[in-house]
Amino acid sequence: MKKLVFDLETKQAFDEVGGREHADKLGMSLGVVYDYETGLYTTYFEPDAAALADKLLSAELVIGFNLLKFDYVVLQPYTPQDLRKINTLDILAKTSALLGFRVSLESFVQATLGMGKMANGLQSVAWYKAGMMDKIEEYCRHDVDLTRQLYEFGKANGRIYFVEKRSGRRREVPAYW
Repeated sequence: MKKLVFDLETKQAFDEVGGREHADKLGMSLGVVYDYETGLYTTYFEPDAAALADKLLSAELVIGFNLLKFDYVVLQPYTPQDLRKINTLDILAKTSALLGFRVSLESFVQATLGMGKMANGLQSVAWYKAGMMDKIEEYCRHDVDLTRQLYEFGKANGRIYFVEKRSGRRREVPAYW
């Protein structure tokens, strides 16, 4: 099965484009794809966004975190093809449906893998504005790798973990993938 893990970073923050309902106006700074067939990470910069969309559309499965409501929405203006047609495992969508609330990638990877993210989306936007594309690429690749490891843990163990905000307790959620 041709499986990819995908994440992208944006050029702007929500407050710069009028809120979350305008995610399609954020602009892609870059995206990173991990390809299970080759074991390679590929970076796509904004001029390559259409090629990135083609790559995702050619996969049998694309894995990510918040792809359906964020990454695909940001990428859609760069291609005439409908990205909603991609067979997608969106870990955030799956876990939110089971729990009834959203849990951050940071919480999942800390509780499940004992690792953390190296930055956040707002820091990535600041790096973009400072022309620090190498930092954005490193950050995005790290998030893709964390998402890949989280997916693999869930697939192997049938569950992943998160830390409950109010109680600080570690909880598990079934991983149906």
